[in-house]
Parts: sequence; C-alpha cells; structure tokens
Amino acid sequence: MSKYKIAILDDYQDVAKSFVDWTVLAEYADIKVFTDHLHGEDEIVERLKHFEIICVMRERTPLTAALLMQLPELKLIVSTGARNRSIDVAAAEKLQIEVRNTGYLGHGALELTWALLMAIAKHIPQENANLRAGGWQHMVGSDLKGKTLGILGLGNLGAKVAAVAKVFDMDIIAWSENLTPEKALAGGARYVDKKTLFQESDYLTVHMVLSDRSKGIVGAEDLVLMKPTAYLVNTSRGPLVDEEALIKSLKENKIAGAALDVFDKEPLDEDHPFRKLNNVLATPHIGFVTQDTYNLFFNDIVKALMDWLPKHLKN
Repeated sequence: MSKYKIAILDDYQDVAKSFVDWTVLAEYADIKVFTDHLHGEDEIVERLKHFEIICVMRERTPLTAALLMQLPELKLIVSTGARNRSIDVAAAEKLQIEVRNTGYLGHGALELTWALLMAIAKHIPQENANLRAGGWQHMVGSDLKGKTLGILGLGNLGAKVAAVAKVFDMDIIAWSENLTPEKALAGGARYVDKKTLFQESDYLTVHMVLSDRSKGIVGAEDLVLMKPTAYLVNTSRGPLVDEEALIKSLKENKIAGAALDVFDKEPLDEDHPFRKLNNVLATPHIGFVTQDTYNLFFNDIVKALMDWLPKHLKN
C-alpha cells in the first residue's frame, strides 16, 4: 500500500506536532509541515501540486477555484474552524475534493478584544517599554468607568463583549444593519444609529462576519465622525475597515489610536504602516491562537484524517 502525501500549511509557530500524536497516521501517510507563508498563486501551486491532502489553518492560505484547478492530485482539505471563507467549497465539490472542518472555541477573540482595549486605554505597551528603559510613569491612562463603548455587530460575541463592559460600568451602545432596539436591549446595549455609534463611542469595537455586504462597513465617512480621543478595536476581520482610510486617520491623529489583530493582507508586509505608527497597537492575528483552541484544532484534524484515510486506501 502506497502512502498519501499530506501538507500542513502555515504552522507559523512550528507547533502542530507538539499538540497531537501524528504517528498514528504513519501507516497511511507521509506528512510535511510548512512553517512559512506563501502569497503568490504560482509558488503555492508549485509547493502543493504533489500533495493529495492539505490541512489548512482557517484563512491563512486562500484556496480559490483557480488554485484548486491546478492541484489535480488533491483529494481532501481539512480546515480548522467550523467554516473557512477562503476555501471555494463549490469549486472543491465540482473537482471532487472533499472538505472537512474541525471544531472551534470562540472565547479567544473575546479575551483578546479586552486585552487590546485595556492595553491601549492604559498605555501598557508604552509604559512597559519605558520601564524597561529605566523610566517611570511616562503617560496618563484613560478610564473605562463612565466611558462609552460602541459595539459594531451585537451578535453572540458582541453580546459577550457587552457583558464584560458592564463590569467596568461603561455606557454600552450598539448598531448593525439588522439590529433593533429590542435586540440591542437583550444583548446588553442601547440601540443607536450608525452615525451616533461613531460620534459617541470612546472605544469602538468591531464584531461582524465578513461578507460582500459588510466589507468596508467602517469607511472614511465613519472614521471622521469619531472623537479625537476615541480608539478603534478590530479583532474580527481586517477588510471590515477601510484600511487606507484608517491609516490616514491615524497618521493625521484624527483619532487617538487603534488596536488591531486582523488586516487586509496577512502576514503584514514588513514596511506596513501598522508596524510603525505610534498610535497603533497591533498583534499578528492571535485571537484564536490559544492552547485550548490549537489542542482542539490539531486533535480534530487527526481524527478527520483517521476517519478518511482507512476508507480511501491506495494500492
């Protein structure tokens, strides 16, 4: 019996093999782990053209129809998370490529949202750097109590963000296209229109699913409404915010700053402004990068492979 070739993509931290015992697959497959990320379609095809199974980490490497058509050996894609919008599932189905998904834990984004918000409010990165350099009490932090938290998208995650905000005695307002005053109240917030959301928020956090309709839902016309003392937090998806408009606003100090975990292009280019602007706190899409989530991801990948491989033995 010949073995399948399995590629594990974008294991940035080189930890895939530490979370689960991959040797249980040794009878059926040879596994290659890639810790770097490729952007170009041609180089991705060149890397993957001989693999029959690809394991992908959520939305790190898009598997478009054009790309999949150039991978004739591909039989199975296993993706972490309950859904992966960067996989053209319809194209995969037409090409008879099976797509399977793992389970998901949603608490990481909630926790990181508050970690980032607290860090920008209290100037934690700057004060830590100042202390390490020998200094002491360099800046004056902002308060949360009595301030207005604006939530763009009061779904399951947004409602949990609102619940935490109550602990800090914040005034919580929310808006989305389908939100009603009744739904907002049930989610722990006060309903306002979009203009008011941007005008009144001291901290505005984005919690929406990326779609054709929601792409760019935070535009230049919205950012100009924000207070010069306000902060924008985005742990959802980069393209929800007009990146160029946000960069312009930050460069001109039209808002106090932004805390960002997601970006239009990931990983960020080395010379990207978000790496350099003093009023930006940026993290490399780590909302779901947690011990418990990775443990679930990689164990579910192996389970999916152990279910699929014995049913598709090669001669």
